[in-house]
Amino acid sequence: MPDADAAPLECSGVTKRFGRFTALEAVDLVVEPGEIFALLGPNGAGKTTLIGCVTGTSLPTSGAIRVFGHDVVREFRQARRLVGLVPQEVSFDPFFTPLQSILNQMGLMGVRPDRARAERLLEIFSLLDKKDAYTRNLSGGMKRRLLVAKALAHAPRLLFLDEPSAGVDVELRQELWSEVTKLRERGTTVILTTHYLEEAEQLADRVGVIDHGRIALVERTDRLMSRFSQNRVRFQLAAPLHAMPPGLPEGSVRVSPRELVVPWSEPGELARAIEQVQALVGVDNCEVRHTSLEEIFVKLVSEARA
Repeated sequence: MPDADAAPLECSGVTKRFGRFTALEAVDLVVEPGEIFALLGPNGAGKTTLIGCVTGTSLPTSGAIRVFGHDVVREFRQARRLVGLVPQEVSFDPFFTPLQSILNQMGLMGVRPDRARAERLLEIFSLLDKKDAYTRNLSGGMKRRLLVAKALAHAPRLLFLDEPSAGVDVELRQELWSEVTKLRERGTTVILTTHYLEEAEQLADRVGVIDHGRIALVERTDRLMSRFSQNRVRFQLAAPLHAMPPGLPEGSVRVSPRELVVPWSEPGELARAIEQVQALVGVDNCEVRHTSLEEIFVKLVSEARA
């Protein structure tokens, strides 16, 4: 049985080397119960390698990894049964049906095959009407949904989603996001890797940034957005402005005689800037911009490399 007080995932000094290449270096990471944790990083940063070390497809060179208190090397059976994995690659036996795929997954994970549960999973992911079709005949989006259903076959307490919405359309991506949120509400801890930064911004309670095999930062998403926020308002002026007027917030920039960019952090500051510029030269148009997680991510990775 899992330790009720143990973290869903705890990595201590995890290093993974492939010959002379170090894919992970001294990774320390603790994931809290019931959270959605977004692990972000550029291609080759070490995200999939770390997932492989946790899920048993790869062994760490050094360090320790525990899943709900179980060491993933010494207690691999107990640890593995608590983990579900949705991999990047879409891979199925083309001669199995979706129903057979889920029943087989249950058996592989040491769970008695349960047809009723398998059909409930297919219904959740809108695949029940395809339960007896060959998987090779499913669309790309259906295959991606089936991967998630398979990963949930043994009711894991920790779920890895490695680029779950890669290559799917916007509608399906929204459906997947909705199901991930429901999983968290039911107590499943979710670790998500994604290149869609808005996905992490909307879903994740905390964000971890990894680059060159090292964890550069772990922080709550809302605090991260607040700490690095650089909101701006861009004014198209009604008349030319030949010099910067006094009193505008620090960091204001005159881009051209008829274009002015002013930073702001609170709504009151924004309102004052608009009133001041309107009174000074008049405003034809203004565009308010909020800093996105994507902009913050690029900044963090650049700083980590520097």
